Amino acid sequence: MQLGIIGLPQVGKTTIFELLTESKIKDHQVQGKAHSAMARIPDERIDFLSRAYKPKKTTYAQLEVIDVPGLVPGSDKASSNFLEAVRRADALLHVVRAFSNDQVASLMDDINPMKEIEAVHYELILADLDLVEKRIDRINSNKKKHQMIEELQLFEKLKSQLENEMPISLDELDDKAREILQSYQFLTSKPLFICVNLSEDKIESPDYQDRERLFEHADKLSIPVAEISADIEREISLLQGEDRAMFMEELNIKEPGMVKIARNMYQLLGLISFFTVGEDEVKAWTIEAGTVARKAAGKIHSDIERGFIRAEVFAFDDYKEWGGVPVLKEKGLVRLEGKEYLVKDGDIIHFRFNV
Repeated sequence: MQLGIIGLPQVGKTTIFELLTESKIKDHQVQGKAHSAMARIPDERIDFLSRAYKPKKTTYAQLEVIDVPGLVPGSDKASSNFLEAVRRADALLHVVRAFSNDQVASLMDDINPMKEIEAVHYELILADLDLVEKRIDRINSNKKKHQMIEELQLFEKLKSQLENEMPISLDELDDKAREILQSYQFLTSKPLFICVNLSEDKIESPDYQDRERLFEHADKLSIPVAEISADIEREISLLQGEDRAMFMEELNIKEPGMVKIARNMYQLLGLISFFTVGEDEVKAWTIEAGTVARKAAGKIHSDIERGFIRAEVFAFDDYKEWGGVPVLKEKGLVRLEGKEYLVKDGDIIHFRFNV
């Protein structure tokens, strides 16, 4: 799964990419090209299990993040690079600028996050509309058009929706429509998260142009919004222990914005984590919600999936409350599940297998 960070140039996109992935991009690597790296998904449950088991190695869930080239409205080449990278992503984090800085030029006449949202939204709408219109033309010119009436009606409906600047939401379509569209990559159907990049002095009391309108727009389209300051997030990333805690307390920040963004994007992609634990390693494994136990076992090794017998399962919350597997067994909180068991977020699993 890939998360694409999108937005106009000079909005803090690359800074957020570097903070999420704990990597550094050289300036010459950024110009007009997408750059990708892995981001660790912070998880207090892994922290707890690592303290309990004291393993040689602790491994967090990860997500690939793409720093998409900045969109320059009106530039065909920039637009092409932007759309090409967006198509690779499974979900989008749209960074918009709400900070003032004379040293960092803004592409807009003024600092207005809502204008940026509309500019990117319009570009994605146009790309999807172009795809829909081309498909309608192909169907209409096909000699077997009568066999594709259902698909034509669906695309005519999508065309009307896009012309009204409404994104394509697969959740609102029936199973047959989803089946027709599964081979298409509509950009406005991708899960979206808006990140407003604030000035340092606005973090405690966010205030910027059209803020209320931005939240109304996001609410209408069910888009999550986070307000952060990339500059403050950078400072937090450089501090450790008590210094970090004191700095965050002074600014009334309960948790770093990067933690919030990483966790929310993981959930927005429909991903969950199950854990394997032991003295050698405590590890989070990433699967899609709705994955059965046998398929989950295959994430560890194909031999475990092929030779699957049973899954010994207990919930992280039970482990945290009672502590120790023997106690959980006494209370009947350790279960043996079969291959069709739907793995839940936070399950701690030991797979029994034979090959």
